[in-house]
Amino acid sequence: MFKFLQKFGGRSLLLVSLFWFANLDPAQAAVDLRVAVRKGASTIQIGSSTNALVKNNRGQALGEISAMSAFNVSKRGNQLAFDRWQASEIWVEPKGDGYVWIGDRWYRGRTQLRIEQGAVMAINHVDLEQYLYSVVGAEAIPSWPQEALKAQAVAARTYALKKRAENSRKAFDLDTTTATQVYKGLNSEYSTTHDAVNATSNQVMTYNGDVILAVFHASSGGHTENVEDIWTSPLPYLRGVADYDQSAPVYQWGKNISASRLGQLVGGVGTVTQMVPQRQTPQGRVITMKVVGDRGSKNISGDQLRKILDLRSTLISASVQGGNVYIYGKGFGHGVGMSQWGANELAEQGIDYQRILNHYYQNASISQISKN
Repeated sequence: MFKFLQKFGGRSLLLVSLFWFANLDPAQAAVDLRVAVRKGASTIQIGSSTNALVKNNRGQALGEISAMSAFNVSKRGNQLAFDRWQASEIWVEPKGDGYVWIGDRWYRGRTQLRIEQGAVMAINHVDLEQYLYSVVGAEAIPSWPQEALKAQAVAARTYALKKRAENSRKAFDLDTTTATQVYKGLNSEYSTTHDAVNATSNQVMTYNGDVILAVFHASSGGHTENVEDIWTSPLPYLRGVADYDQSAPVYQWGKNISASRLGQLVGGVGTVTQMVPQRQTPQGRVITMKVVGDRGSKNISGDQLRKILDLRSTLISASVQGGNVYIYGKGFGHGVGMSQWGANELAEQGIDYQRILNHYYQNASISQISKN
């Protein structure tokens, strides 16, 4: 979509095909989200598709940057250095319907640059609905049926508002990874995601009038989990239900690793000879696994094992044969809340997004939020 054409004096002229986006849904912020696009950086490249105002943290204009030029922002002492300006905090606000360039891609909204833990952080301030145009395309497959994309839009909107309320005193509401919701700016916007977001505008899932924790995952492996079996306290709307994800490409999978290598990764057990689940959820996800080796044994959590082996989920069994450990797994993700592949299958069967959401978020209701 874009490339650098020419570099000179620390600046780069940016070329990008923005024409498709230019006529879609003009920016009119109703609910402003703060998304940490870059964290812990020494330098971040910043730009704008239109001329943009540069301001400090008091809202005072420092100057203006030209359209389609890129600038490196870095820390200099206790301030940020941006072209000829220095300030403790810098804002870049495009004129008209411009987009901001942060790092390596385009985003809607404005850019806030600040120093956090001794490094440069870039926060994208973006309207909730426009944020969702990207999130739905990054979290779901854009060619899925509209009812599946609508379900994803409502779930993602609900989750974003929940995190916005929880993190109101922090520097940002969400990041761009699976730790919150995947957000790729204009790169993951499609006409289908625009349609799904617009069709469900301002709709969220609530319980007793409060926005719920609308978590979701790719595939549960046949049955979702009660939230208390995965995390902490029970919630009346995050109950385990039958999933419809059997057609998902991640429904079943396998992985193998040498017994000696796994022993090294676990540490203190030698070559692995046996793996025995000690605690599991009602659906079979491993909470604690005993790893037995020729030099000892160790109990590790399912989450630790997943991280060590880069597994898709903790819904696994394991066997040791001929010096290798074979992992047999199902699903992808934590298994709580809405299954994205399950939602897709239900939509393929003609189920509308309201029924999909009511299935995965038991006892919750679809409500309309105010634009204020």
